[in-house]
Order: sequence, then structure tokens, then C-alpha cells
Amino acid sequence: MGWMQDETGLGKNAANYVPLTPLSFLKRAAGIWPDHPAVIYGEIRRSYADYINRVTRLASALTKLGVQSGEVVATILPNIPAQAEAHFGVPACGAVLNAINTRLDVDTITYILEHGEAKVVLCDPQFLPVLAQAIENMSTPAPQVIEVADDQAGVHAHGHYLEYEALLETGDPDFEWLMPEDEWESLALNYTSGTTGRPKGVVYHHRGAYLNAMGQVLSWRMVLHPIYLTIVPLFHCNGWCHTWMMPAVGGTVVCCRDITAPAIFDAIADHGVTHFGGAPIVLNTLVNAPEEQRRDFGHTVEVFTAGAPPAPATLAKIEPMGFNVTQVYGLTEVYGPATECVWKEDWDHLEGQERAAIKARQGVAMPFIEEVRVTDSKLNDIPRDSEAKGEILFRGNGVMKGYLKNPEATAEAFEGGYFHSGDIAIHHPDTFIQIADRAKDIIISGGENISSVEVEACLMNHEAVLLCAVVAKPDEKWGEVPCAFIELKDGHSGDEAEMIAFARERLAGFKTPKKVVFQELPKTSTGKIQKFELREYAKTL
Repeated sequence: MGWMQDETGLGKNAANYVPLTPLSFLKRAAGIWPDHPAVIYGEIRRSYADYINRVTRLASALTKLGVQSGEVVATILPNIPAQAEAHFGVPACGAVLNAINTRLDVDTITYILEHGEAKVVLCDPQFLPVLAQAIENMSTPAPQVIEVADDQAGVHAHGHYLEYEALLETGDPDFEWLMPEDEWESLALNYTSGTTGRPKGVVYHHRGAYLNAMGQVLSWRMVLHPIYLTIVPLFHCNGWCHTWMMPAVGGTVVCCRDITAPAIFDAIADHGVTHFGGAPIVLNTLVNAPEEQRRDFGHTVEVFTAGAPPAPATLAKIEPMGFNVTQVYGLTEVYGPATECVWKEDWDHLEGQERAAIKARQGVAMPFIEEVRVTDSKLNDIPRDSEAKGEILFRGNGVMKGYLKNPEATAEAFEGGYFHSGDIAIHHPDTFIQIADRAKDIIISGGENISSVEVEACLMNHEAVLLCAVVAKPDEKWGEVPCAFIELKDGHSGDEAEMIAFARERLAGFKTPKKVVFQELPKTSTGKIQKFELREYAKTL
């Protein structure tokens, strides 16, 4: 289809075809705007010339450490300049970036390092004790650790490992970047907090990240030189691809290590921040900030929020403060945001609850996603009547390559030629989708996915526990927190504080139940626990 009668000599060649990669954005920006601020953090101000110099030296230094094309380099870092540099420097030496969630427990980090076979890990001193323990537990060859001190935050190096700045010193500023020969080459490896105990390794390609970054420029109505505040952790879908996006528009990345109201207000007032992404908990933090923590600013800040719909009350309060909030939705498997609640002029007059009800929708496909559908179990589209429920499916260039070393899970996720999100939604007549329920009982706390299965597995190890079910309990600060319902063995008594402490010893803090209820669990005739009943009860606690 679409081939002309005679296409002799019209094939791809070096002049007319180049594999797409977000690396090209930084090369271009450094040429056009060498003196423009690329990265700001505390006292640090780095131009695009500085940025590309450090990225190039990082790529060269990693090569000298023996990192080969296609091998994995991991990071356990907060949103500091080194984490942004790694997003370009690691792929520039042909390697694959694995940005690890800084909040994970020892056991999970051990699993990720073994499964991804990381050769090097860049780690903040704050997280070194957990990393050291994880490496000690490894049964495969250990990665080399590079310590990334953060003097701006008073987090100084322990001195046990090679330090990041010393590593950069070994790098050649004239190192030739290894650009991908095929845009399908792997760029990043992200472990999703999925629904089973073990996370799955989601693999991104250069093409998908390039198109996601370009598409979000359109979705966010960006013009040249935006000033972007890193609130979304860069370990979360690579910060929704925003670090790769910024050089495309000559933007400035303002790094934010600790997400507090004063830090956000200061960044907006002092640096003129124009854009940031974040979970609804971030909006709550701003809305509930005391007067003395707030700063005045004279422009509108564009906000992408995702993870859960923001509460109408939050939206009603935050928009008059100077923030325009757009709800986006996606998953690790689709590079972060993949749908957006595009605002229409006919809605301009809406206020309060009516306005918030529209803004709470997950919306329509972003420009780099070919198709978003909501279907029944036989892949038939559900009626667009705002009532029928189905599963959200994705198809397009912004979908992952698949799950690393897990062909069964990959095949299942791609059944029928679509990526199955596992999220349940309704479809409105105007084509906008809206999530009705999180399938597989995922709990979303402060933007972090928590697997109820993992928390249940942990609690089941307690000698007094016969059965347990973990569900989401609404929470004003975090949106949702884990709530555990426990059925005790005969002759045992339950103590809430003891159960919480038991879980905290074995799980990351954010996964620990915040409430424990002891009771007989409601079950179906076949013995399946009826979680929906527990969810309703948790709302009353």
C-alpha cells in the first residue's frame, strides 16, 4: 500500500534515515544554547556547555570502567544533577539506565541488581547502607559502586568508594557518543511495582522515549525555554521522560531533592518555574502549606498530575493559587503519561465540583499513542455511556519493548496486539476515559504503586496470622494507604502496633500498613476473600 510504481533508489540511506534517540536533543541544545542554564540546584548553575561536558565525561568514564554496550548501569539517587546527567551519560556509552526507586527495601534491591545484572551503581550516601546490604546478599557478581555526594544538601561522601566527581575526572570530554544504530535498542530498564511480589523489568527503547518527550511538549503546550521542577522522581518512568524532553525546547531543569512546600514555592518564586509533574499529594502539600511557607509569583504554573485523580476540593483550592492542573494517566509500561485530559473551551465557565469532575478524567491518547481503547474480556469496545466498565488497552510507539527475561508476562501483556493496562475504566460519549477501579488491587500511595499481594505475603509470615487481606484506605495526605485486615489463628491475640512493626522490618516504609483490623474475613462460597467489602469498610475507618 502506498508504494509508487517505480521506487528504484528510494530506499533508506544515511542521508534520509537516522534512528530516533533523545540523546540528539542534548547535542542540539548544547550547540544552539551553550550558555543557557540547563541545570539548577541550590548554588549550582550549569549551562548547556557544562551539562554536555559532564555527560560526555560520564559516558567516557563508564566505558573506562569496562561498561560495554547493552550492559546495565543503575542509579539509587534523589533528583539531583547527577541523576539527570546519568539519563544522557549512561546511554551515550551504549549502556542501559536502570534508575532504582530510592524507597525500596534491601531484598527488592538485591533482586533488581541480580535480575538486571547491573555493572555499576551510582548511589547517594543516604542510601549506601541499604545498597551495601543488598550487594552482600547477592549471589551473582556485584556491581561497582560509585558514591555520589550531595554537598548542597549536606550529604557528604563516606569515602569507602570511588566518588562521582573523581569518576568524571577520568572521563574524556571529547569522547564520541555511541548513538544507537537501531532506534529499537534498549535505553532504560524500569522495575514496576507490579502486582506480584517480584517487580517486572520494563524495557524502554530510544524511539519510544524520543516520541514521548516530543509528544509531551505538544500536550503541555510548551514554548521555548520552560523552567521545569523535578518533583516526579527520576526513578519513576525516568521522571516521565521530562529530563530527556527539556533540551528539545532549551529548557532548564531545577532539581528538587526533598519535596516540601517551601522548596516548591521557593523554586517557583526564585527561578520562575513554569512546569512540574506530581501526584495529587504534592498538590495537597501546597494547598495545606501555612502562610509563612508560601511565596508570591506572578505567572501560571502548568502542572501534570497523575497516580490518582485529584480531589475536587484540592483542585478548587489550588487553581486560584496560580496552578493550572491537567490530569494525565499512564503506567511504567507506557513511558509514564500516555493519556491527557485535554481541556475544551466549552468547559471554561465550569466551576467547583463540575470543573473538578472533568479535570478528574484520564482523558484521551497523547500524540505519540496510536490508540487507547476500553474493552471487555473479548476485546470488544464497551459502550461509551459513562457507565459500562472495561479494561484500558494501549497501542502505539509509546509502549514498552516488554518485560526483561519474562516472555510469558510479555506475551500476556500484549495479547491481541494491545498492551493490557490492568486498569478498569468507563468511557464517556466524548471519547474521554475515566478510571473506575484499579484492577488487581494496587494501592497508590503518594504516587507510589504498592502491591497488596506483597504486603499480604509479608504479614502471612507472622505466626499469629491465619488469613490477611490488604486494601487501600483513603488518606488525606497520601491519597491512599495500605490497611490490613487480619484473621487470627485460634488461641492467638492481635496487637496492631506489633503487626505494623513486623511489616516495617520486612518492607519499605511506604508499603507498611498504616491501620490493622482484626476480624473474620468475608469470603465467597469458594473461599475467595471479598476485597470489595473490605474496601468499603476501610472507607469508614
